[in-house]
Amino acid sequence: MGEHKERMLRGELYRDNDPELVSDRRRAQQLCDEFDACPADQREPVLRKLLGRLGAGSWIMPRFQCDYGYLIEIGANSFLNYDAILMDCAPIRIGDDVSIGPRAQLLTALHPMEDHELRRQRWETAAPITIGNNVWFGGGVIVCPGVTVGDDTVVGAGSVVTRDLPSRVFAAGNPCRVIREL
Repeated sequence: MGEHKERMLRGELYRDNDPELVSDRRRAQQLCDEFDACPADQREPVLRKLLGRLGAGSWIMPRFQCDYGYLIEIGANSFLNYDAILMDCAPIRIGDDVSIGPRAQLLTALHPMEDHELRRQRWETAAPITIGNNVWFGGGVIVCPGVTVGDDTVVGAGSVVTRDLPSRVFAAGNPCRVIREL
């Protein structure tokens, strides 16, 4: 394993244009394209090649996009609706019994804000996303790097989740905030 992939996996600054990472993303894109073109009854084997873990009874609707795939873990009986984008430069862990609405985005990548030269040279970091059990995201939810969503939480459609959400709440908005307990 090369230096930049090791750095990425440790959550340190790395260059996303590193040849090994580019190759890994190409592999993931090929598998995503294969998945998107498959008949429904042939998708699961492709997902098992692509993802780090796919729990029993879980399924994903096409079009599905990710950066690497191997950093994504999906628990049992979970569902990702159409047009999901999971930028897995850091681990993305989705619990059991999770329902994610169409056009959701789980985004782990971070780029230097203050150091313009590092950004120009394609250095970045990433922070993991963790989604608890029995969570429901409405359509178009965006989850930002480093966020954890607690068990049994519901996030309203179109919300931009920039901070952790506790268990058993309904949250919505941009930025997403807790509306009430459930």
